[in-house]
Amino acid sequence: MCGRFALHSPASLLVDRFAATVHGDAPEPRYNAAPMQNLPVVRFNPDTRERRLSPLRWGLVPVWSKDPSGAAKMINARAEGVAERPAFRSAFKKRRCLVPFDAYYEWRKVDGAKIPHAIATDSNGPDAFAGLWEGWKDPANGEWLHTFTIITTEANDATRAIHDRMPVILPPARWSAWLGEEEASPGELQAMLVPYPSAHMRVWRVSKDVGSVKNDRPDLIDAVDSGPAINPA
Repeated sequence: MCGRFALHSPASLLVDRFAATVHGDAPEPRYNAAPMQNLPVVRFNPDTRERRLSPLRWGLVPVWSKDPSGAAKMINARAEGVAERPAFRSAFKKRRCLVPFDAYYEWRKVDGAKIPHAIATDSNGPDAFAGLWEGWKDPANGEWLHTFTIITTEANDATRAIHDRMPVILPPARWSAWLGEEEASPGELQAMLVPYPSAHMRVWRVSKDVGSVKNDRPDLIDAVDSGPAINPA
């Protein structure tokens, strides 16, 4: 799964990396981004033909929901069946997005304890998770809530010892098709939802402080010396 990540690249770098314009509040560095928070997402506007970087809330609320109470259970969408599951199939067809990140966190269970690790690619980043977004209109006041989810797939060899799932990380060559800027069949889109190559990933242990969403500071992403790294940088 993917339930916490870091995005500390400055807004100027995100704009350049994703060739996007900022709409809404400019993103601030986040070292412990968590579900139900507003976080920067890249979407394509077919009318203006531009990519937009704007804040959406993490935890998808399907358009047909009676209320947004189930969002916390929709932070991830499994790649297997994402095109058919009612909560995601419409978004998979029409509302795909990129979720920028620099690293994500996962916890490995060791003798009953949970040991946090940071995981990133060996690119110059930031990178992008494959995501879906949705708009939900509150029947009580008519206001729109825009939310997103991150697609997950089976873990690769570099991360399997920590967790059996990992977020889908899309390389830049696939961003355009995923966003809908160019034609891609459902089969071609589904084929993108695969584990990132193990040879191009880094994994390191981090402080247990990352376990609390109250903590959001630069040192959370730093490697700690206690215990061997699974895949040293």
